[in-house]
Amino acid sequence: MKILETKNFKKSYGDHQVLKDISIDVEESTVVSILGPSGSGKSTFLRCACMLETLDSGELAYCGQKAVTTKDGKAVYAGKDKMKKIKEYYSLVFQNFNLFPHFSVLKNLMDAPVNVQKRDKAEVEKECTELLSKMGLKLKADAYPSQLSGGQQQRVAIARALAMKPKILFFDEPTSALDPEITAEILQVLKKLAAQKMTMVIVTHEIDFARSVSDRVVFMDGGVIVEQGTPEDVIDNPTQERTKAFLKKLEH
Repeated sequence: MKILETKNFKKSYGDHQVLKDISIDVEESTVVSILGPSGSGKSTFLRCACMLETLDSGELAYCGQKAVTTKDGKAVYAGKDKMKKIKEYYSLVFQNFNLFPHFSVLKNLMDAPVNVQKRDKAEVEKECTELLSKMGLKLKADAYPSQLSGGQQQRVAIARALAMKPKILFFDEPTSALDPEITAEILQVLKKLAAQKMTMVIVTHEIDFARSVSDRVVFMDGGVIVEQGTPEDVIDNPTQERTKAFLKKLEH
């Protein structure tokens, strides 16, 4: 089953076309890593897929539910009620955590399931406590984000995303704000999620990680998909010169 379908994404800021024509589908229980240099459009693609940015044109669907269609060359978004349902299919983990500073760790996790999804508070608290245990943060439930390390904050952000029970998780450079030791810790968390068959789309610079967890790798540059395929194809045996040059740079 296709969890995510994106077709012919186009997005400009003024005269600058950031996404020229991007189409990526994601099947259930697969991990797709998106690689590419800064300014290639990776994060913009993610933000458009999560509807934090508005597409100029293109199509977007989650689990067969159309969120965006194109009419007369312009993107048309679904109505409010349909959109509310569609937005429950996915969660996004930001690179700078975006935790609520005035909420405890547990409240950060519980807030949206209780107030947005209107789920039973006691049930949500039980689930969120279990999630914190899985993330090795059981003793931090009453702490505030400012009292946590960067790695702990990122694990809270991942647990908060999982608390929404999404069908697909998006990560935008989940380790870019972290030092190498903490990066390794977060990558372990993501590997565990991959092993549990969580559907994920990860924008990352971590080539070895992308090689080890991805079912598919997409290399973007200049707002287009240059190359995509298995990690063996794209990372170990790229055919396009732009992909080769990018990977070579990362080796140095």
